[in-house]
Amino acid sequence: MTYIANRLLSVALTLLLISVITFMVTNILPGDVAMVIMGTQSNPEALAGLRESLGLNDPLIVQYGRWIGGMLTGDWGNSLVFKEAIGPLIANKVAASALIVVMSMTIALAAAIPLGVWAAVHRDKWQDTTASTTALMGVSLPDFFWGIMLILLFARYLGWLPSSGFVHPADDFIAAVRHAFLPSLALGLGLMAHLTRMTRSTMSSILSQEFIRVARAKGLTEHTVIWRYALANAIGPVMTVAGLQVGYLFGSIIVIESLFNFTGMGWLTYQALLNRDIPLIQSTVFVIAAVVMITNLVVDLLYAAIDPRIKLP
Repeated sequence: MTYIANRLLSVALTLLLISVITFMVTNILPGDVAMVIMGTQSNPEALAGLRESLGLNDPLIVQYGRWIGGMLTGDWGNSLVFKEAIGPLIANKVAASALIVVMSMTIALAAAIPLGVWAAVHRDKWQDTTASTTALMGVSLPDFFWGIMLILLFARYLGWLPSSGFVHPADDFIAAVRHAFLPSLALGLGLMAHLTRMTRSTMSSILSQEFIRVARAKGLTEHTVIWRYALANAIGPVMTVAGLQVGYLFGSIIVIESLFNFTGMGWLTYQALLNRDIPLIQSTVFVIAAVVMITNLVVDLLYAAIDPRIKLP
């Protein structure tokens, strides 16, 4: 419990630091919140009055205190572009992006683990070369390239899946999965490449260890040795890397959701940046950082649960 409490404290302090950095950076960006609200042709006196009423003339430390206080109490303000309360707006979009992240991770792990094991078992053979080359291609080509290729193949030529749009999972889960599949696959292919290389490297190291030779000497089948003993010891590091890749997914999701016109958190963040919606930028960045931090904490705890050799202090 001490370890968990320390990690939660670390997460809280990190999020506090991120909130300070985010607030400072967004306040030095070009643009004026009052002018965004009233337009470039607004009356100077009215503009000055709005700035005063919004507290934009207050010292930055006062503005930050007001903003972080609102975040902690659930008053996140209103979006300048969407004219909605930011809290419910983000909550609605998080569900959409969470579906893509979960599907991407599922696709990546489902393909990467067997492929990495196959490469490690046939190390330095054509199977290893094929798997390594496939992984190298996945790492080298950007996610938007895979997205464009998938749209051309599955949406334009085959017509199996929609190329754009969004359906909320709460409204129609099957339709939501259909709309989320192509963006998830585009993200999952790049992630699969990273995890395949990690699985192959970890499995290769474990297969050369003494306890694997002992297991084979006892007459255990090769299938049992590989999948029950070797993979059980290799899955922990792979899961840790997968957890760290959640940040990569949320970084890439901005491009992918914009490409597929999938209106999740990535699309929302892009719209906020495009329109200099400062309150929305601050909130989306903070939420994404919080999700990544909490996910990494959960993965660390799962690592300890899966691998009996890891004991939490």
